[in-house]
Amino acid sequence: MCGIFGYTGHKEAQNLIIQGLKQLEYRGYDSSGLAIQNGTHAICVEKTHGKIKNLEEILKKTPLKGRTAIGHTRWATHGIPSRENAHPHLDNHEQIAVVHNGIIENHFDLKETLESEGVRFRSETDTEVIVHLVAKYYKGNLENAVRRALKDLKGTYAVAVICSSEPGKIVAARMDSPLVVGIGKTENFLASDVSAFLEHTNRVIFLENQEIVSLTDNAVKITDIAGRAVSREPVKINWDPAQAKKGGFEHFMLKEIFEQPSILSAIYKERVNGLKVHFDELKITASKLKSIKRIVIIACGTAYHAGLVGKYIFEEFTKFPVWVDTSSEFRYRDPKVGKDTLVIAISQSGETADTLAGLREAKKKGALTISICNVLGSTIARESQGVIYTHAGPEIAVASTKAYTAQLMILYLMAIYFDQIFKTLSLGQSRVLLKALSHVPALMQEVLDMYKKEEKEWAANAHDFNVRYHEGLERYFSADPAGRKRSPNGFFLYLGRNINYPNALEGALKLKEISYIPAEGYPAGEMKHGPIALIDENPWVICIAPKSKTYDKMFSNIQEIKARNGIIVPIVTRGDTQIHKVKPLYVVEIPEVEEIFSPLVTILPLQLIAYCIAKEFGEDIDQPRNLAKSVTVE
Repeated sequence: MCGIFGYTGHKEAQNLIIQGLKQLEYRGYDSSGLAIQNGTHAICVEKTHGKIKNLEEILKKTPLKGRTAIGHTRWATHGIPSRENAHPHLDNHEQIAVVHNGIIENHFDLKETLESEGVRFRSETDTEVIVHLVAKYYKGNLENAVRRALKDLKGTYAVAVICSSEPGKIVAARMDSPLVVGIGKTENFLASDVSAFLEHTNRVIFLENQEIVSLTDNAVKITDIAGRAVSREPVKINWDPAQAKKGGFEHFMLKEIFEQPSILSAIYKERVNGLKVHFDELKITASKLKSIKRIVIIACGTAYHAGLVGKYIFEEFTKFPVWVDTSSEFRYRDPKVGKDTLVIAISQSGETADTLAGLREAKKKGALTISICNVLGSTIARESQGVIYTHAGPEIAVASTKAYTAQLMILYLMAIYFDQIFKTLSLGQSRVLLKALSHVPALMQEVLDMYKKEEKEWAANAHDFNVRYHEGLERYFSADPAGRKRSPNGFFLYLGRNINYPNALEGALKLKEISYIPAEGYPAGEMKHGPIALIDENPWVICIAPKSKTYDKMFSNIQEIKARNGIIVPIVTRGDTQIHKVKPLYVVEIPEVEEIFSPLVTILPLQLIAYCIAKEFGEDIDQPRNLAKSVTVE
C-alpha cells in the first residue's frame, strides 16, 4: 500500500519526487524519503517519519541535487513508523538504494543468511533484505543483480533500485504490486499510480508480474525474470490532471462527493445508446454470457457494499441467484464455482490483494470473470476475462465516495445489459428503467445543492453532536443517582431495509473511517434481535427511510427507537409528514426516487454526515490514521 515514485531525465529530481509523492500520499503517510544520484558516484538519501510535508521542510533547508532519483511514502507493515524504517534503504557500502511496496514473506530466513555473511541491518523492515541481496549479487550490471535478487524473494513487491556506479538509471520490477512507467521526452517516470506523473505525461506502460524495467532519460527496456526482451507499446491515459486537484474544495473527499452526479451522468451517456446498454471494452460475447446460471460478486470494503447492492439489482432485473462474498473469505475456502458461474470482482484500484487472489481462484475453478475497476490497465482488469471501467477519474481521498456510486451505476447498467440478453423483463420495462436511471444524477445534484444551501446548518448540527458527545463522555465517568454508569453518547447505529441496507453498512464505515467514532450498520428488521439492547438516550440512530415498499416497517422500527429515547436522524423522501410524529432531532430530506435506484441518492447524506462530523472533530479527513487507499498487501 506504499507509494513509489521515480524520475530520470534532464531536470532536477528533488521537487519532482516530492510532488509525485504528494500525489501518492493516499497510499501511505507514516513516513517518506528519497534517494538521489548526485553525479559524483554517490547516492544521497533523506527520509523522515510523518507526512511528506516533514520531508519537504527538511529538503528546503538542505536540498539534494541530482537528476535521477527514487522516492517512497510508507504505510507500515514491518517495523514502526520511524526514520530508520522509512524507505529508501541503503546497502552497507551506501552505493545502492531501494524502495519497495509489498511484503517479503521469507525475509526472516533471508536476513539470517545475510547476517551470517556479515551484513549489518539498520531497520526492522522486510524491505532491507532486498537492497542487501542486490548488493550481494552486483557485479557491474544492476539489471542482472536485481533479477538475481528477485529469484530469492517470496511474496509481493514493486521495487525500484538505483546504484551509484550506474548514473542515470533506475531498475524496477513488480510482483502483485502495481508499478507503471510514464514515457516522457528526454525523461521517464516510474510510479505506483498514473496520477503521480499525469502532469508530465499521459503515455504509460503497465508492467506485468515478474517483469523488470530499466529506465534512462531516453530509453525504456523491459525484460522478464529470465532476461527475455518484452515489447509493449505505451497507452494513452485520458484523465485530466485537474481531476487530481481540490478545485476550490476544502478537502478531496468533499470534492469527490460533489463530483458524483456528473460522473454518473457521464457513465450513463457513455454506456447507453438508443435505450440499449453497451460495454465496448467487455470483450465477452452474449453467447458466452448465456452459459452462466449464477453470479458471485467478490470485493472488499466499500466495493463489497456496492456488491451487496448489486445482489438486489441483479436478482430484481435478471432473476439470477447471486451471492456476495468478501474477497478475503472467498479466497481461503473452497468456493463452489465453475463453468456456469460468473464471478464479478469489484475494485476501485484494480490492485486489491485479496480481490486479485479471489479472482485467480475463480479462474482456476473455471468460472467466467468480469471486473469492475476504475484504474485502466490495473492487474485485476488485465487478469479478468472481461472488464468494465467506471471512468470516475482519480479518487484521492482515502474514504471512497465517487468510486462507490460509479460502481453502483455500472452494476445497474450491467443488470439491464444482462436483461437485454436473457429477456427477463419486457422491452417496455427495460426502457422505463433506463429512462428512470437517466434522471437519478439530477436528483443527486438536488441533494448536493440542498447541502450547499444549508451548509451552516449541517455544521451547526455537527457541533451540536460534538457537545452532546462530550457530555456523554462526562456522564460515562460519573455515576448516576442510582449508581449506574451510562454508556458514552458517541455510538452510531445505521439502519436500512431491503436495497438500502448495504448503504447502512457503507454509512457506518464512512463515519468510522474518518471520525473514528464507533458505528454499526444493521438491517432494520434485525434490530429486535440484539441491537435494540443498546438503545437508550445515548446512541444516535441514522434511519434510511425513503418512500419504499418497506416504509411502514421502517417507521415501526423508528417508533421502537423513539420509545426507548434513542436520538433519531431519519433520511426521508421530501414531503414525508409522518416522520414528524416521532419528533426526530434532525431530518434529512431527499427528492423522490424509484426505490430500486434510491441507494444512489440516500448515500449522499450519509457521506456528508460523516464528512461534517469529522470536520467538526478536526480530523484529517483525506488521510485518516492507519488507512491507505489501495490495500495491496494482506
